[in-house]
Amino acid sequence: MDLKRSNFFILIFLCILCFSCDEKRVFDEYQSLNGKWKQEDVVRFTFEQNDTINPYNLFLNIRNNNDYPFSNLFVTVSLKQPDSLVKIDTLEYAMANPDGSLMGEGFSDVKESKLWYQENFVFKQKGKYTIEIQQALRETGSVTGVEELNGVTDVGFRIEKTK
Repeated sequence: MDLKRSNFFILIFLCILCFSCDEKRVFDEYQSLNGKWKQEDVVRFTFEQNDTINPYNLFLNIRNNNDYPFSNLFVTVSLKQPDSLVKIDTLEYAMANPDGSLMGEGFSDVKESKLWYQENFVFKQKGKYTIEIQQALRETGSVTGVEELNGVTDVGFRIEKTK
């Protein structure tokens, strides 16, 4: 077997290994915001869920860079169920350490934060679900929200098996 062919098989093996390691993942998707999350921008994910017995952990994934000017993040999350019932939450997450450095994983200036949305969540119905995420950050003393939140590059939603 020549060197090119063996390198190809090694690469294929490594790809299969990397993708099979994430056994908990049920749904994992991102939308790019190009570094600015406008107040009116709604990030939307739609997925099919047929398991109404087992619990799942739900996460919001935020990728941000050093342009992010705040130590926290407020978001409004709406979960629309197949029967059109909507569950709405306003959530706050810490995004920076006391020294101002960004929290999250990553070696470059882009950090990824995996933020709890729901723990041990059981989907009550089979069917199509839609989750909508909107930034709801306000500056101290301001009634109106931040119109354009700099530094957010991507917003994601993830569902994981609990077992």
